[in-house]
Amino acid sequence: MLDAIPDSKEMTALVGKSLYDVWNQLCAFIEEHYDMDCLWDRGGKAWSYEYQYRRGGKTLCALYARENCVGFMVILGKKEQLQFEMDRENYSKEVQKRYDEARTYHDGKWMMFEPVDTSLFDDFLKLLCMKRKPNRKQNGRCRCGGVS
Repeated sequence: MLDAIPDSKEMTALVGKSLYDVWNQLCAFIEEHYDMDCLWDRGGKAWSYEYQYRRGGKTLCALYARENCVGFMVILGKKEQLQFEMDRENYSKEVQKRYDEARTYHDGKWMMFEPVDTSLFDDFLKLLCMKRKPNRKQNGRCRCGGVS
């Protein structure tokens, strides 16, 4: 747990204005589809900050920040890995490559992205939808294709 949550000025100084805009857009994108608890923490050895989206004791995904870089992490369990394999052609080449290169641990395949724009956000949502159905309604349908 952090002693103090970084404000927008500190985050902008850390990652830069354009990446802080991507961070905010990614947060808004996730929050448009999911009502989750959000937790700030230290980012470990490689990152300055971690921002987790959790509900019911389970993490949906996490965002990370360090100097001039933001990260988006999603961990796919065995069930989600099988789903991804069956549907992989419906993901961008970049996401497929990241999946193939990701390390698999006891709790799943850890996929880390370092987005510089919003181009992969639709793929991010599909990955999140495999983990948990969106719990915010969007005119009765979620953007990952299912009914909410």
